[in-house]
Amino acid sequence: MNHQDLIAIDFHTHAEVSCRNPFDSYGEEYDRAADKYFGSSLRPTIAETIAYYRERKIGLVMFTVDSEAQLGRRRIPNEEIADAARENSDMMVAFASIDPHKGKMGAREAERLITECGVKGFKFHPTVQGFHPYDRMAWPIYEVINHYKLPAIFHTGHSGIGSGMKCGGGLRLAYSNPMLLDDVAVDFGDMQIVMAHPSFPWQDEAISVALHKPNVWIDLSGWSPKYFPKQLVQYANTLLKDRVLFGSDFPLITPERWMKDFEVAGFKPEVMPGILKDNAVRLLEFDKKRDAA
Repeated sequence: MNHQDLIAIDFHTHAEVSCRNPFDSYGEEYDRAADKYFGSSLRPTIAETIAYYRERKIGLVMFTVDSEAQLGRRRIPNEEIADAARENSDMMVAFASIDPHKGKMGAREAERLITECGVKGFKFHPTVQGFHPYDRMAWPIYEVINHYKLPAIFHTGHSGIGSGMKCGGGLRLAYSNPMLLDDVAVDFGDMQIVMAHPSFPWQDEAISVALHKPNVWIDLSGWSPKYFPKQLVQYANTLLKDRVLFGSDFPLITPERWMKDFEVAGFKPEVMPGILKDNAVRLLEFDKKRDAA
């Protein structure tokens, strides 16, 4: 990634529409509920998302969410995202998503995606995928990620997916309590864990885990910064300033809206460049790779 040419790196963007697989309408009621919750029905293709970010000179990390076991819905191919990142390597990075229920077969896929497709990290959503983050079911995949010393993003806190549906769509919020990542951070010390979103209603737990475990980071996606809990802003300005990342949750929230609200949310001017780009550059080791070359 030519990060010197970018104004920011968005660490949290979603692939919404596959151009390879036909649309899977199964479970579409989750989309409609999320549209209502977020007040957005934008569903761009991968190419449209890349063009959008390129026009704004913002780098992006993109992924899908593989929830085939829990929701029974076909995922967007990880390879499709990886190919797009390879073709746009100056400003895009691909993360993969593998349902932890796939166990050792999922671990084999993770290995292949890293070594053959150039995937640089992974995305998990415990609530939507239906698993406790410390469940040994997920360990074969974690072991691969840990071996390659790559980052993994975990959804934490409330989920807009399922919100307002009968029985919350059968999804359990408790899976996304950030304290459940504490065991993962202990057992997989070479895996950089990124806790996604302000972790409502467990913000203090998220801050505690990040303070205690130096391989744990926080991305600020999914909320407008003007609604961030005050303690999150406080620690992002101080003790955690080097491990907080800009993320929008595009297309549910646009980077323009996020960055506009970020300017007036109480962040110190001296920490803002790190949050917007420099911390992501360090986490993804862009400068280290360039120096090695």
